Amino acid sequence: MDLSILRQALIEGDDKTVADLTQRALDEDHSAETILSDALISGMEKVGELFEQGEYFVPELLLAARAMQGAMEVLRPLLAASDYQPMGKVVMGTVQGDLHDIGKKLVAMMLEGSGFEVIDLGTDVPPERFVEAVEESGAQLVGLSALLTTTIPAMETTVGVLREAELPTQVKIMVGGAPVTSTFAQDIGADGYAPDASNAVALARRLIGLR
Repeated sequence: MDLSILRQALIEGDDKTVADLTQRALDEDHSAETILSDALISGMEKVGELFEQGEYFVPELLLAARAMQGAMEVLRPLLAASDYQPMGKVVMGTVQGDLHDIGKKLVAMMLEGSGFEVIDLGTDVPPERFVEAVEESGAQLVGLSALLTTTIPAMETTVGVLREAELPTQVKIMVGGAPVTSTFAQDIGADGYAPDASNAVALARRLIGLR
């Protein structure tokens, strides 16, 4: 099977076809790593480009990300059993006091679709839980989300706690959410700000030294 067919189905957000073609590619002896890199990650990169160009919007991103998730359910056990190394590890969460999940979840799905391993802590996450997750996973990145202006102080507190913690790796912190700005990100000592999921992927790559 030509993996470009799977790539195109992902770009179109056809989740059932993506899952079926992923299994078919495995049955035809394509490795899980090849399927991931040549069809899925490549497809998600194209989705990001289309979003940047104004041809795709959030609904199209969601469809592609959900299709990617379906493919990853098929591939993940095989990747775990192999020597596959993710591009990087990211701990994601919505800060304490904030229960909004959709934006953060979309960023997490886009990151996973781009080759990152994502540890999603969910919503209303205390600062100390982010520290624990980094210690447990060895993640190089932390992504903080907030949608409410009232929880913006919790984002600043979380950045401070992460900076003060004696972590095994020097993590980079990226932030986002409706009330967040690049100026605010600089003021609280974050390493970067992304206004949307596509830019979050580009930022994550840049923060760990990838193009």
